[in-house]
Amino acid sequence: MTNKAVFEKAEKELKFISDTGIQVHYYQNESFPRRLLHCPDHPIVLYSKGTVNMNADKVLSIVGTRRATPYGKEITNQIVTSFKDYNIIICSGLAFGIDAQAHQSAVQNNIQTIGTVAHGLDKVYPKEHTRLAKEMEENGGLLTEFTSGTIPNRENFPRRNRIVAGMSDATLVVESKSKGGALITAYQASGYNRDVFAIPGKANDTFSEGCNLLIQKNVAGLVLSAEDIIKAMGWEMEPNKKTTQMELLIDLTEDELKIKSALAEQGALKRDEIAALIGSSSSNLATCLLQLELKGVIKSLPGNVYKL
Repeated sequence: MTNKAVFEKAEKELKFISDTGIQVHYYQNESFPRRLLHCPDHPIVLYSKGTVNMNADKVLSIVGTRRATPYGKEITNQIVTSFKDYNIIICSGLAFGIDAQAHQSAVQNNIQTIGTVAHGLDKVYPKEHTRLAKEMEENGGLLTEFTSGTIPNRENFPRRNRIVAGMSDATLVVESKSKGGALITAYQASGYNRDVFAIPGKANDTFSEGCNLLIQKNVAGLVLSAEDIIKAMGWEMEPNKKTTQMELLIDLTEDELKIKSALAEQGALKRDEIAALIGSSSSNLATCLLQLELKGVIKSLPGNVYKL
């Protein structure tokens, strides 16, 4: 592509962004998903449509087969509905089956949901989800790394999946064959040191093979309900605990105070996120975190996550 063609394409894209209200998130901007910054293959730029909050305190990805069974859809709806009072953001890929059910259940329960897609935001794929995507924009929205005009080619979906895995605290696999996109997402999430959960199924059920395999290989934790996920992630509602802890008069070092302030502002952070914020060495950070736990100021959660 010549320099002239590159500039013409850029101008066309900027006009599209301006005309359609697309939001652009550069990796150095505050709006960029902070969880993705800890993934070595994160995108440089993301485009979103709607009211997407990509840095919420609790983000869960739900993925699964496109050919979901009635049981898979039912358990997905039950789990998402149970999150209604927990301020958990639901992320998925807007595909047929489990993805669509997760988004639809979120919309019905007024839960913010993000659809990460494998194409530009000038279209919706599959087109049957155009209405659902529009509803999602009112409380969440669509997200992609692809510019307008990009069609959903096969090679785009694994790239899409890494965003689904990386921008979430945990990934739940509801139904999956022994091979497929949902398992790719699960292994990517595990590689990013994120928690992975799976709904078990019958040993001879084709659409439970993937979930059972993840559990068997200790890649995913076995869960049967939303309560299992909430407990494993430490997402229980404790409205008065944080306030009480903030008011405790405890002698803290300078770095311990920095950690406490960061957690007070962000809600919950991974170990590497804390290290980046306070500029501490690994050994010093480990000591500070241990001391804060012993003093009852912070609590450690699965996945090297800490909160007040």
